[in-house]
Amino acid sequence: MQKGTYIRNGPGMWNIGDYNFRHLFDGYATLVGLHFENGRLTAGHRQIESQAYQAARKNQKICYREFSEVPKAENFLAYVGELASLFSGASLTDNANTGVVKLGDGRVVCLTETQKGSIVIDPDTLETIGKFEYSDSLGGLIHSAHPIVTDNEFLTLIPDLLKPGYLVVKMEPGSNERNVIGRVDCRGGSSPGWVHSFPVTQHYVIVPEMPLRYSAQNLLRAEPTPLYKFQWHPESKAFMHVMCKTSGKIVASVEVPLFVTFHFINAYEEEDEDGRVTAVIADCCEHNSNPDILDKLKLQNLRSFNGKDVLPDARVGRFRIPLDGSPYGTLEAALDPNEHGRGIDMAKNWHEEGVVPSEPFFVPRPGATEEDDG
Repeated sequence: MQKGTYIRNGPGMWNIGDYNFRHLFDGYATLVGLHFENGRLTAGHRQIESQAYQAARKNQKICYREFSEVPKAENFLAYVGELASLFSGASLTDNANTGVVKLGDGRVVCLTETQKGSIVIDPDTLETIGKFEYSDSLGGLIHSAHPIVTDNEFLTLIPDLLKPGYLVVKMEPGSNERNVIGRVDCRGGSSPGWVHSFPVTQHYVIVPEMPLRYSAQNLLRAEPTPLYKFQWHPESKAFMHVMCKTSGKIVASVEVPLFVTFHFINAYEEEDEDGRVTAVIADCCEHNSNPDILDKLKLQNLRSFNGKDVLPDARVGRFRIPLDGSPYGTLEAALDPNEHGRGIDMAKNWHEEGVVPSEPFFVPRPGATEEDDG
């Protein structure tokens, strides 16, 4: 008899006391566990006991910087002190509300954009065990919220906000030490683009450089801007970089049309008749190069649903990155939006009172031999 456990993680609590949060991404992390065995389903949910969540419950107010929320300083000196703790990372949230991964050694870790928001949980009870402490000296405050994890490797990107670029790093199963595969320097703008996720193929790591870039100016503001900790810089252009997993060598760095994406869907290597790799293909949920999607994910907007879609259109975008030295790549619609939909992550509108939907996640059938058998 087949059995298994499916765990999802995401924002699930949007108020502390009488205060209601503003943005979908601010919600304190809620784990949902589904255990299948002997034809029965056992379900449970639990809050992740992050420092941010514990402090908010104790003090009945926001105590750490969330996605759009900033703690209210009681006076100017308190505000200056809060800014100092921002640069050290002490005031950043550890609210691990973005993803959950099972490492090759069996440990289960919940993640978010901040490195301090890496938290180990018990997959059976959903209890919070404690922080996942990285044992290396790579530093940095943020990383990609969606690393690529297999039984053999853990790959992620660490944006460098001081010398704009990205470290591509790898961690072995059983280790807490990240090792640098290589570095990508940004080609446009004075800061790196947001990397919520990124794609990989059998031989390559693809590093997207989006013109939606981290903004120190917005980080320092006491109140959020429409793009929160980012700024839209179309003049800085957009790029896709391809790095060899083994050598760390950059084999392609091409300019592509402007794009906005949170999630990559798929990536593969395109070969010619002789079996030589000629290009890398990467698919994503692309928001028609419109950064307004961030502000449209405010809770007030999402809760105003009246039968019509309240979010900007999106599409399945397909990048083609040539490996022949060409300076340009392409971005086109991989699917007809008239046939497959235009919603965020191509989902249908769905709502039910008191229920929060999660991102769809593909689960392969045990023993599957086809790519989409599940």
